[in-house]
Amino acid sequence: MYVCLCNAINDKTVREAVRRYQPASFQQLRHFLPVGNQCGKCIRAVREIMNDELQNLPQYQEIA
Repeated sequence: MYVCLCNAINDKTVREAVRRYQPASFQQLRHFLPVGNQCGKCIRAVREIMNDELQNLPQYQEIA
């Protein structure tokens, strides 16, 4: 499903970027994807997807 119509970015692309780069904020995500820089209607949906994906990331523990 497209979340950003202005830049033709779908939810799968957002999820892959969050998994790959693990941004700490929406502003950091915007460095990797051009979302929310034109009409702004996608910001809420992208934030929800980002937060959902960050919660589902596996937690890594230091061994040493």
